Amino acid sequence: MKALASSLLIGVLCAIPIVAQQDNSARQKLIENLDALANTQLQQRAQAVAKIQTRLDAEKRKEAIRRKILDLIGGLPQQQNDVAVRRFGTLPGDGFRIEKLAYESLPEFWVTANLYIPTSGNGPFAAVLLAPGHEATGKQSQYSWGVNFARNQVMALAIDPLGQGERLQYFDPERQSSTIGASTGEHGEANVPAILIGENIARYFINDSMRGIDYLLSRSDVDHNRIGALGCSGGGTSTAYLAALDDRVKVAGVACYITSFGELLPSATGAQEAEQSIPHFIEQGLDFGDWIELFAPKPYAIISTTNDMFPFEGARHTYDEAKRIYGIYDSTEKLQWITGPGGHGNLGPISPAILGFFLHFLNGAPAGDAAFTPARPPRPEDLLVTPTGQVSTSIGGETIPSIVRAHARQLQPLKTALPADIRALTGAAAAPGANPPLVRSVSNEERNGYTVETIALRSEGTDLSGVIAVPADSTRKRAILLLTANAGDELDRLAKSGNVAMAFEPRPSPAGSEGLKSPYLGSFNLLSLRAELAGKTIVGLRIDDTIRAIDWLVSRRDVDTNSITIYGSGALGMVALHAAVLDSRIRNVVVANTLASYRMALDQPLHSNVSEIMIPGVLRRYDVGGLLMAMAPRPVTVINPHDATGAIISNEEFRKLLSYAFEFKGQNIHVNARAAGEPLRLP
Repeated sequence: MKALASSLLIGVLCAIPIVAQQDNSARQKLIENLDALANTQLQQRAQAVAKIQTRLDAEKRKEAIRRKILDLIGGLPQQQNDVAVRRFGTLPGDGFRIEKLAYESLPEFWVTANLYIPTSGNGPFAAVLLAPGHEATGKQSQYSWGVNFARNQVMALAIDPLGQGERLQYFDPERQSSTIGASTGEHGEANVPAILIGENIARYFINDSMRGIDYLLSRSDVDHNRIGALGCSGGGTSTAYLAALDDRVKVAGVACYITSFGELLPSATGAQEAEQSIPHFIEQGLDFGDWIELFAPKPYAIISTTNDMFPFEGARHTYDEAKRIYGIYDSTEKLQWITGPGGHGNLGPISPAILGFFLHFLNGAPAGDAAFTPARPPRPEDLLVTPTGQVSTSIGGETIPSIVRAHARQLQPLKTALPADIRALTGAAAAPGANPPLVRSVSNEERNGYTVETIALRSEGTDLSGVIAVPADSTRKRAILLLTANAGDELDRLAKSGNVAMAFEPRPSPAGSEGLKSPYLGSFNLLSLRAELAGKTIVGLRIDDTIRAIDWLVSRRDVDTNSITIYGSGALGMVALHAAVLDSRIRNVVVANTLASYRMALDQPLHSNVSEIMIPGVLRRYDVGGLLMAMAPRPVTVINPHDATGAIISNEEFRKLLSYAFEFKGQNIHVNARAAGEPLRLP
């Protein structure tokens, strides 16, 4: 795996486009279009929330929203009974002691944790689950909070989120670090197989937290009726999710996460993280306010800093909305907005207010600030639980990818099925021939025997650049649509051979590289997350653009509408296959250097740039073989099929992998190899 990771990393880094000098206007226009769609969906949600006037209304919405969220994340893992625990020693402290432990969240899936236990006062104690942000150190960053809670007779369980601290999912023992990169990269990469089967990695964050609550409640020195949860940034995310879905949590504090999507999406932050961007979340009428309103009327602290990356004004909007809901329960005093100066995670100035909030509602202390003493561990390494500092090399067990693969086998994805629900899964909306094509000519150039015209194709309010080469004679000819912006000599060669040849690149173009979480995830990761929130996918957007290009080709008098071929390479090959299934006017498909099977992205340990072709839940409905079968008897030519790392697989391996498609009645599949620099040969 290390050799694979090393070679893949080099290849991925080389493949990332340099976009600083490119024109990003088309990409920005797409982002604006997606945000406009999201805003329409958010306005519809706001209208629904405004209709809530009674407690009965609020309870009905809570019930419906909870079901909806569980459906969007793929449900929660089946609950276990007793929590298995391994203990790794204790550390003494002034007014507290720390137990170092690991508990089982799922069978053989271990969560490392530090438990801060008061050494004064009489139990049973209130208890708080502490969820760190995306710090690499994980639970170690919670030392100061753990100490202050324990000194105030509140037990605190600080956990390592998956992909952080001692729980790296892609740990390289030789490098002593993650193969993938930072925690957000680990989360995104682990989310790839989950997304394919209709899950979201959020379900595993939530389950880790719930099992932490199970562990706390298993202790005789914990008061079951006084359980709290506190987290900041990424930990704020998981805390918001936990509080909304686990009724055992009685008090919640969510720091530097709560905002509103209306403010977040157009900000510099935008869509950020795999577990923070649940597909269809906005489309299904949800916003940040729903996490809080599901918790009503229990005590909840929205904790914000004025210059946070999660927009402060969004937090204000969400607080105002949630305050009205709390008012319906006559509990506005239980919803607090604790604010302070500074940027993301700057909780120092407001730590006394946060601690005071929890001590008031958990221990019955007077309302107001509490004395908070910042603390640092004398030796941070002493907080490590496992002997090696990593679960994978000390305990072993499962990882998120291995758990998802096992779950996929239980779900029995429809590997051999014809594609179903393509439009619902991809968000593609264009119907072949439904609207007259909008195309304007930008320039014309006469060449030897043919004309080259630069055009602007209108799609979803955006002009997409294209080039078409048309032979001089007036007969109807075969048309070839090349999904690429750089057709080069191929366009000339095809026109000289008597074809109408069109080249254009569907949205988004260029790819962009802002906020790159990991070179493995590639430069389309954040844009893909943004699209999925509103019920769209990059594949679906590109399908729409492709169908509109076909609309224009069939409207031309010089095109033989019974002889249209489409060619796509890499991610655009996947677009070509989907578009052809939806548009029978495409009579012939050629794909090159395209992922051979979505199943490979589920089964292989690492991936390269698959964010560009992600379709949430696709393996519950179909795989690439299903697309090939749906094309029958129309011919499909596959050139140099790839695995999920971007490596070419042999023709024999491809045929074996998709044997069911080759056995399908009427199939017309051809598999070819093509050397680098060799001219493209279209059937």
